[in-house]
Amino acid sequence: MNYLEIVLCVFAGIWGIFFLMLLHYAVFMIVGIFKRKTYPETDEKKKYGIIISARNEERVIGRLRDSIAASDYPQDKLQVFVVAHNCDDDTARIAREKGATVYEYNNPNECTLGYAYRYLIGRINEEWGWQNYDGFLVLNADNRLPPEYISKMNNAFVATGGKQVITSYRNSVNFGANYMSCLYGIFFISACRYEMRGRTVCGCSTRISGTGYLYNSEIIKDGWEYVTLTEDWEFTADQIAEGKKIVYCDDAEFFDEQPTTVKIMFRQRLRWARGHLIVFFTRFTKLVRALFSRKKKKEGEEKTESNKFSVYDIAVSILPLGLIGVVLWIVQLVLIALCPLFGHDPARVWAIYGILSAAGFVFSYICTTLVGLLLLLLERRRIPKVKTSVMVSAVLLWPFFLLLNVLLNILAFFNKNMKWKPIPHGLPASSPRVKCPEK
Repeated sequence: MNYLEIVLCVFAGIWGIFFLMLLHYAVFMIVGIFKRKTYPETDEKKKYGIIISARNEERVIGRLRDSIAASDYPQDKLQVFVVAHNCDDDTARIAREKGATVYEYNNPNECTLGYAYRYLIGRINEEWGWQNYDGFLVLNADNRLPPEYISKMNNAFVATGGKQVITSYRNSVNFGANYMSCLYGIFFISACRYEMRGRTVCGCSTRISGTGYLYNSEIIKDGWEYVTLTEDWEFTADQIAEGKKIVYCDDAEFFDEQPTTVKIMFRQRLRWARGHLIVFFTRFTKLVRALFSRKKKKEGEEKTESNKFSVYDIAVSILPLGLIGVVLWIVQLVLIALCPLFGHDPARVWAIYGILSAAGFVFSYICTTLVGLLLLLLERRRIPKVKTSVMVSAVLLWPFFLLLNVLLNILAFFNKNMKWKPIPHGLPASSPRVKCPEK
């Protein structure tokens, strides 16, 4: 073998290892296409505290509170807690008028959702007592709930013994507003259909994404410690590393409002990318230790094999794959650039490399586009009405929406002083699929 063949074979092996590391995602995807886990209806109604963090959300907080009030779940089993976090509008007043228990917290040095949760949970523990609730449901001010949402979450919570974290189906209230909100909508429902469904059916732990999750009240008996840019990933990693489980309830569907501009999209996803890196730096070692540790199985715990694989799955999920891929690509490029030193014709070398790279890109683009198209067909009954032109644009842009993660990973790596900034919310009309009374 000559030098060029050796370089190409070595990197084919490296990319092959990457493929094998991620192969279980394909398994979860296939399982999620054909199977889903359901939970039986129950007459047992648990008591829940509903945790909502709101920063200048006067335009949407009332709608969320109205959708909770319109729930078919017994209202005497629900208590809504709102933390008006660094607000300078009427969020707190509107939430109080809607019957929520409201706390105001102003600290410009503590701007993330995690800090708001830490303050609010501290007040709940001091004034109400975590033990007076069976669980806590976490929502965002821009979320909207169909009437059956809390009942469906309660079914899953009761069916799993009230010990596991329950996450739910995240749809978009403005799915068809434009191509950007449509891309976000595809992004979140793909995680539900292609990841979470398969994980839960296979008996593995899934992850939470943003809000729309329910956990046992005992989890926060000592307070809330997750305050970085992506507290959801922190919480997920710790739960799985400690042998606990997060399960997905496909029947419980809530609606979220998505960004509609490139500027807001880029700002939000850059924050996610930086938060993802922080979780990698702070949690990866803990997950590796949990993966190889020998822990005695306690009564009621899941099988060790399931827990171990869940640890492996989340450890791979928090890897900065975009950064790793760029580093490997640069190394490969340098080694190929050295080919003339070993007697290779530079024009021929770059022609071969260019053809292989172009073929790989085209193949990846086609596959990703088809996977996105398949998703839209599978979830067509749950997707709000979208103009054909918007849907076509989103499908064609879908591979680039995912590929943008590579650039975001690079920028996030060098942007170490990133600040959390709120995402503007407030649509003039509700989704046709979410019946939220306007009071």
